[in-house]
Amino acid sequence: MEPLAIQLRPKKIEDVIGQQHLIGKNQILYNLVKNKKIFSMILYGKPGIGKTTIAEAICEELGLRYRKLNAVINTKKDFDIVIEEAKMYGNMIVVMDEIHRMNKDKQDLMLPYLENGLITLIGMTTSNPYHKINPAIRSRCQIFELKELEKKDIIEALNKCIKKDILKNIKIDEEAIDYIAKCSGGDLRYAYNLLELAYYSTNDQIINLELLKKINNKPTSFYDNNEDGHYDVISAFQKSIRGSDVNAALYYLACLIEAEDLDIIYRRMSVIAYEDIGLANPNMGPRVDACINACERLGLPEARIPLAVMVIDLALSPKSNSAYTGLNLALEDIEKGNYYSVPNHIKTNSPDYKYPHDYPNNWVNQEYLPPKLKNRKYYIPKNNKYENQLEKILMAIEKNKHKD
Repeated sequence: MEPLAIQLRPKKIEDVIGQQHLIGKNQILYNLVKNKKIFSMILYGKPGIGKTTIAEAICEELGLRYRKLNAVINTKKDFDIVIEEAKMYGNMIVVMDEIHRMNKDKQDLMLPYLENGLITLIGMTTSNPYHKINPAIRSRCQIFELKELEKKDIIEALNKCIKKDILKNIKIDEEAIDYIAKCSGGDLRYAYNLLELAYYSTNDQIINLELLKKINNKPTSFYDNNEDGHYDVISAFQKSIRGSDVNAALYYLACLIEAEDLDIIYRRMSVIAYEDIGLANPNMGPRVDACINACERLGLPEARIPLAVMVIDLALSPKSNSAYTGLNLALEDIEKGNYYSVPNHIKTNSPDYKYPHDYPNNWVNQEYLPPKLKNRKYYIPKNNKYENQLEKILMAIEKNKHKD
């Protein structure tokens, strides 16, 4: 028997839960269906919010011939078969999951038929198509973003499911429905699966809060560690520390610990130590390394303790991105074509090179930048205790340079 989520998949777009900005009355996809016209498109958004449901509902409601492909699972031969079938019938809708994973061979096969209209593509992806999908495919498709389902959407869907009586004689109260919606994290497929599991795990078809907590005692994290939601949490983690919001930093740390993704926490803390804190607190880099070593020895759940200590320290540390911005300015010069030969006196084995250690205070007045970049400044000290000391040294060097 098909899973409940499949059995409940709507045949008309008006029966789809959520996504009213696309399928609501007089919205884009609603009008396309009513006008019996379809174009190649990409639907993207989180798992379980209706991408496949909308794609299939469009095809079913319009009575169109369509085939389902998965860019990862289906082979080039499978693609060939679908194209031959399209040639036989004159056209074909291809509903393709994981479209961002379609390799070059499959793209090259599909592109001419997308161009001439033999194939109309409805692609689905959880990844941002502007970053992950080949521009040649993207330029031939309209892109529509699906929004996250709200708790009320999940509750509406569960109530509709219960009324259909697919799960015979089910008995469930509002408290249990609310708990399923909360646990789903906005993923309707997950909500249906939890409801179905609970139903078949009883001998009396009674689903209550006690039963549900035995099956699932915490909400699902609404992101996958290869998809955009995860990167949003990582971004929020770094930005909260950069912004010195210690409470937000601890919250996003908890999200990443819940996903048991220690490696990304380590990498982010290391980046933050050098990009965001930098020269304002240069000891932070080695301290982050020490924290990582402690976490590796401890493992979870104890690793969360040194992580919390480190994240609080990072968030409340003085900040400076002067090294980061300084290097970026230098890279911009290179990218603009400001790439010049090294001055002769500091080339390898040059007899004109002045060795600073042979001079008082280990410094001698000579130019190191190419002549056309003379006096270019990349490093601009920030106002913090350590860089104030660096600025004094820098000003002394500049003063001595101008003596001659």
